[in-house]
Amino acid sequence: MAVLPQTAPTFRAHLLRHHARISTRIHCSATVPPKHSRTNSDVIVLENINLLSPVTSRPPALNDPTDLKSTWSHRAWLASGCTTVLISLAKSVAAAAESHIWLEPILAGFVGYVLADLGSGFYHWGIDNYGSAETPIFGAQIDAFQGHHKWPWTITRREFANNLHSLGLAVTFTVLPINLLCDDPVWLGFVGVCSGCIMFSQQFHSWAHTTKSRLPPVVVALQDGGVLVSRTQHAAHHRAPYNNNYCIVSGVWNEILDSTRFFEAMEMVIFFKFGVRPRSWSEPNSDWTEEAETTPLT
Repeated sequence: MAVLPQTAPTFRAHLLRHHARISTRIHCSATVPPKHSRTNSDVIVLENINLLSPVTSRPPALNDPTDLKSTWSHRAWLASGCTTVLISLAKSVAAAAESHIWLEPILAGFVGYVLADLGSGFYHWGIDNYGSAETPIFGAQIDAFQGHHKWPWTITRREFANNLHSLGLAVTFTVLPINLLCDDPVWLGFVGVCSGCIMFSQQFHSWAHTTKSRLPPVVVALQDGGVLVSRTQHAAHHRAPYNNNYCIVSGVWNEILDSTRFFEAMEMVIFFKFGVRPRSWSEPNSDWTEEAETTPLT
């Protein structure tokens, strides 16, 4: 009987000392590595920042004016863009005739055509990888461009002004000040051809999705000659991993940009500078998987 009172306090003391060690270890493991906790948190924040708006989940309605049909607003902006381009070209021709300088404006126009293909590639790459449907003014156009991967055939159903009006708006506000301030035939020739090709790049894009039997013979000839982006070349952009062949005017820059991995380098710079991942780094999902056309063309 005398043994139990002596043993119990010793056992309890041992448990208390053991419990104190356990509590101390648990407390230390939760508070000692704050740097690791912040690092993990930063990684999570980067991933959340990179969640750009998904591609639209429904194809455009064939009879909905906001989707495929042209409105008077669309036609007005397209007409405005075409007018500013024609003014640039007309002023260039007039100034060239007055100064008897022809070769330089023609070469400037050719340079504008070549660089327009590069510009269309930047535009296409930026919208595909970083565009958001919530962008002011151009949100609907961006949404349609991203949904184009899922329903590429819809671009052939989109009416002319509906397809080009956003670029017509951009060209109007960009080129109009140049027309008012500049009289140089070389510069105007470059601006007129470059802005015109960029504005009509969406139509060239549409033709790249149209079967040859439905295209005018002159368009087919221009595609076969490499003047306009061809259906075969652009089809590579609609196959996984969807990260190449972005240029949609002539496509002459596609091989150069893809072989040098130019856009991949740009994506790395943007990621390390701003922590934003492009969509092309993610595994293709159902938003990028092409769905077959359900309504036949009439």
